[in-house]
This record gives sequence, C-alpha cells and structure tokens, in this order.
Amino acid sequence: MSIAIDQLGQGEDLVVLHGWGMNRHVWSSIKEPLSKTFKLWLVDIPGFGDSHDEALPQSVDAIAEALLPHLPKRFHILGWSMGGLVATATAAKYPDRVNKLVTVASSPYFLEQSDWPGIKPRLMKQLENDLHNDFRKTVERFLALQAMGSKDAKQQVKQLKQWLFKSPLASEETLATGLTLLEQTDLRETLQTIKVPLLRMYGRLDGLVPISAAQATDKLATQSSCCIFNESAHAPFITEPELFIQQLTRFING
Repeated sequence: MSIAIDQLGQGEDLVVLHGWGMNRHVWSSIKEPLSKTFKLWLVDIPGFGDSHDEALPQSVDAIAEALLPHLPKRFHILGWSMGGLVATATAAKYPDRVNKLVTVASSPYFLEQSDWPGIKPRLMKQLENDLHNDFRKTVERFLALQAMGSKDAKQQVKQLKQWLFKSPLASEETLATGLTLLEQTDLRETLQTIKVPLLRMYGRLDGLVPISAAQATDKLATQSSCCIFNESAHAPFITEPELFIQQLTRFING
C-alpha cells in the first residue's frame, strides 16, 4: 500500500491525521514550530491527498490497520475531526503502539441524536446529495462550514483551499465513503476503554462539533483532559496556533 507521509523534525514520534476532504498540508502553519519538539509523521489517509490511489477502507478500525505498518514502533497520535476517529480507533486497538492520544474538533459520534449533540442529520444528507452533483463545490462548502464562526472565517477558508489543492483532490467515491464513516462510526463505548492518556481539544465556536458534545464526552472519557479554544471554530490549530502548540506540547511532555 502506498501511503504519503512527510517526516519532519526531531524528538518523540507524533503521528498527525487530517480530517474529511483534506490532506496532510492542512498542518502547514504549525508543522515547523512543532518539528522543533517532535518528529512529525504527517499522513495522508488512504484515498486522500497523495494517498489518492488507495481506496479508503470502510471502517476506522480498517484505516488504523492499513496505516499501522507505515508508522513508527511507538508514537503519540493526533487526529483532527474525522482523523480523530481514526486516532481513537488506533489507540483503542493498538495500546502497545500508542503513547498518548490527542483529538482535535472531533467527537466519538458526529451525528446529532435526541440524547447526543452533533451535526444535524439533514446537513449530512445534503452533503451526500451535493457530492453527486458537484463534489468539488461540496468540499469547498464543507470548508466554509468548518470556518464558520471564526472572526477570520474568509481568510481561513482561502487558506484551507490553498492547502487542499496542493495535492490531488479525493475522488467522489472516497468522499462519499468518508461521509458514511462520519455518519455511522460510533466510538462512545470504545472511548470508555481507552487506556492511554487522552487530550481532547475543541473550538468554542465550532458548528460541527458543538461545545455540548465536548461536555457529553466528558462523561464518557472521565480520565481525559479537555481544552477549549475560545476564539476558534473547527480548526483551532489555524486560528490559535501558538496556544494550540503550547497545550499540545505540555500534554505530551507532561
């Protein structure tokens, strides 16, 4: 399997996973300062970016299994949004390989239910329908949803687009599979079994993973640490990069 991975820096190994529709370039604004403390493994998940020749596996467990042979013997893992699901599955399934787990703007279950806050099902259905009509525009619309609420939303969307198009765009099939993963993956029980130290990071202004989801997850992952970025929506590492790096470094080195 051909997986695109950029390695950068010195120190303890930190594997970094992007979200739906994106690629490893989304970390461009923080990779240099982070590489002064960690050896970064910036991964394109199968089907995305320069791993686009590979099929996206149908489950987060299968994605974790596909990535593992390409990763170091022991590592910390950080996942943003959909990547947070893959990172969580990796830590749950391979605790002998993972030292610490960090999720960013992620949720163990992304869809809203009567007893669980999240993305409204009709929004997911709309994204699925739009994919078949114009999948490039659908990805751009999703980028706008991620930035919505940030004070510099327009600039953030522009930046995300630049990073997105640095590598090949995922196929319609990959994007559809990814949306299905976001809809159907439920790691709420899995989260309660996580043995490794866990830090969960959220943007206070996030419309996709609301703060109420962070509070609901507090009750499942009682041993975890939680960090809220007050000026951020779905991408705190872009909106508040210095604070993000500070919190991440403190957690991993603590």
